[in-house]
Amino acid sequence: MDASGLPLLDRRIADCRACPRLVSWREEVARAKRAAFADWTYWGRPVSGFGPADARLLIVGLAPAAHGGNRTGRMFTGDRSGDVLFEALYDVGLASQPTAVHAHDALELYGVRVTSPVHCAPPANKPTPEERDTCRPWLVQELRLLRPTLRAVVVLGAFGWQAALPAFAEAGWPVPRPRPAFSHGARFRLDGLELFGCFHVSQRNTFTGRLTPTMLRDVLRAAGRAAELPTRSG
Repeated sequence: MDASGLPLLDRRIADCRACPRLVSWREEVARAKRAAFADWTYWGRPVSGFGPADARLLIVGLAPAAHGGNRTGRMFTGDRSGDVLFEALYDVGLASQPTAVHAHDALELYGVRVTSPVHCAPPANKPTPEERDTCRPWLVQELRLLRPTLRAVVVLGAFGWQAALPAFAEAGWPVPRPRPAFSHGARFRLDGLELFGCFHVSQRNTFTGRLTPTMLRDVLRAAGRAAELPTRSG
């Protein structure tokens, strides 16, 4: 498998209907909408990863937001978490602009791809363990396709960490047992890969100060350096 297969994988993900609860929820949200987005035609489907096929750095989140990626059709686009993440990527020199509004807003990521272990928006932002495991093969395939160029991964939050480590193992990386515990600032090396833990960019974390802009940028810079990507300081 090679990176040329990512567009096909993205199309296959967008057609997935494997989890009845998630299918029902994402489509109901797309019909009902939020008043602020009443004139939008919601995507209402699984949201594939976003970024170049030869990415050296992968960012793994949790799942699309009901009125974010489920609306815009692009990972981390159109919600508060995405606002925080893309501004930070821009500030460290890994994105072409600090905002992500819709899927055709010309945003470009430099050597970075963003994805999630669950590709459908879940009720209350909480996919079940069964839904996480059902969706895992997509992440496994994405990792295999990215492997030739991938050098570093930032995992946002404990849920993403717990979902990502088995996927890395299935994709062929030697993950130690017991598996490393999640913490903000966690860092360990797999075979040719640096894995970083970071608190999720959720409103709960950013509004309370559990994750500050400086903390996020520090992790992204460290991961960028590990991936041998040019980053800005400051």
